[in-house]
Amino acid sequence: MNDFKKIERLSRLIRYYILVSTTSAGSGHPTSSLSAVELMSTLFFGGFFKFDPDKPDYINNDRLIFSKGHASPLLYSLWAAAGTVEESQLLTLRDFNSDLEGHPTPRFKYAEASTGSLGQGLSIGFGMALSAKYIDKLPYRTYVLLGDSEMAEGSQWEAIQLASYYKLGNLTAILDVNRLGQRGETMFGRGTSAYEERIKAFGWNTIIVDGHSIEEINNAYDKVVKTNDVPTMIIADTIKGKGVSFIEDIDGWHGKSLSEEQKDKALIELGKVDKDLIGELVLPANIEKEEYGSRSGNKDKLEGGSYKIGDLESTRKAYGKALINIYDDFPEIVVLDAEVSNSTYAKIFGDNFPKKFFEMFIAEQNMVGAALGLSLRGKIPFISTFAAFFSRAFDQIRMSQYSNTNIKFSGSHSGVSIGPDGASQMGLEDIAMFRTLIGCSVFYPCDAVSTEALVRLSASFKGNSYIRTTRMDTPVVYSNKESFKIGGSKVLREDNSDIITVCAAGITLHEALKAYEELLKENIHIKIIDTYSIKPIDEKTIRDASLKSKAVITVEDHFPEGGLGEAVCSIEGINCPVYIMAVRKMPRSGTPDQLLNYESISKEAIIEKVRGVAGI
Repeated sequence: MNDFKKIERLSRLIRYYILVSTTSAGSGHPTSSLSAVELMSTLFFGGFFKFDPDKPDYINNDRLIFSKGHASPLLYSLWAAAGTVEESQLLTLRDFNSDLEGHPTPRFKYAEASTGSLGQGLSIGFGMALSAKYIDKLPYRTYVLLGDSEMAEGSQWEAIQLASYYKLGNLTAILDVNRLGQRGETMFGRGTSAYEERIKAFGWNTIIVDGHSIEEINNAYDKVVKTNDVPTMIIADTIKGKGVSFIEDIDGWHGKSLSEEQKDKALIELGKVDKDLIGELVLPANIEKEEYGSRSGNKDKLEGGSYKIGDLESTRKAYGKALINIYDDFPEIVVLDAEVSNSTYAKIFGDNFPKKFFEMFIAEQNMVGAALGLSLRGKIPFISTFAAFFSRAFDQIRMSQYSNTNIKFSGSHSGVSIGPDGASQMGLEDIAMFRTLIGCSVFYPCDAVSTEALVRLSASFKGNSYIRTTRMDTPVVYSNKESFKIGGSKVLREDNSDIITVCAAGITLHEALKAYEELLKENIHIKIIDTYSIKPIDEKTIRDASLKSKAVITVEDHFPEGGLGEAVCSIEGINCPVYIMAVRKMPRSGTPDQLLNYESISKEAIIEKVRGVAGI
């Protein structure tokens, strides 16, 4: 039997910490934090949340994600009540040098992930629960604190239906229904039954509780830990600003701290606080995770890995083959795909390693969030879809960089060269999108050999990367022994008589090579550089080439904004004009050749540009 009186005293202490820290900061979200105090104090100190605070990364620890990241003062105060954070540290909330940021980031060692862009935490928790149940076979549970405002986000419902599909009984969401959002009442206000009706329809177990009744909350968690194959949503009726009468359930207090005078008044209401009180956490069991399987039994089924120059193979298919060929060296690989695996060729991996492949269906936002969760549990997630559709999930992609994750993105069907499917399927913004991410490498292979090498390279380093693949078959230009590196490039054609340097990648590299052969017949010499690493770009090779050229011409099957051309223009010390050939007209259906010509990025267009720039 839990000591409800002690949890009540701890809740009072946590409220004290929330109030003094936010008032000291002069900003923050005290009301959003106060509403969920009993929900979290009962989880922590009622014996349900099993965690070793001395080992935050311990594989058997339960995981807790604050999807409503603006309630970070509650998160920090919980750990203060657990004796791991000093009150003096709480008073540094939101300071520049403090680990206690306005929304949680991994700078605070007990924060699982960067949160605060609402609607993402459940997907992250989904990925962690997936890892525990299907890969590591560990009994730890994942808890996600949600706000009622963020339930309007479609990404929540992507996660809800996938969690049910995968029978994640080890995933528990706690929905804080405090009625008020940033500018007024939420969609359903206090309608906990409205949330229950919708969530239950997706196959979840639901429990409605008074979010300030420690006994009711305790009973709900007691049911949760006995659930095996169905995820649970605890739907809590709470009061925003609970514990401070003059801000309880009052609109206009979202994101506002109390003044010193208001804080003192609130603390009088709160009553006596025992700062010597420490909440105890239950330590997790010591269980070994299951070792990852090897491919040894499937070696006779493997494809690819050895190509001859001139062979025709699409880089998207080479991507799928590469995943199985590198698996022995990187058994932490997990592959996710958004119901296009027969086009991205991630299916090749799924056919060989079905236990390490997870179908995410057409739910790209959840797929990226799940990959983030998997990455934070030590996996190397490779996730794939059409390049165009990653734009749907850019907020999740953007947020991943703040969690120091290790996600490998692969976008197929890039550019107008996909042909007759038309503009909706053409990835033309993807290079720009991934170039904006701190520390994210962007690779654009031109053939099967470079694709396999870059897939292997991506798996070998910690950090996000993007691999852009092409729909159509392209000839192999490299031998199997060719080496590739981050920030590298390959000079494929050069001569002392070169007058212009052409930088290209992927499909346009082949157009540039064809242009080279035609121009050579006219005794016009150009240098061809395969800029397979678009970020980081090979500054030295391109800069050195510019010193001996009348101009540098970049050619890309991508919009000019943020693409290869702008990457080249960003290099300091380029000693000649740079001309960017890119997709500038509104795309349409057609054959690949028609579209490359229409957008002036084909062999013929390159030849014409070289002649014009050279004045020939």
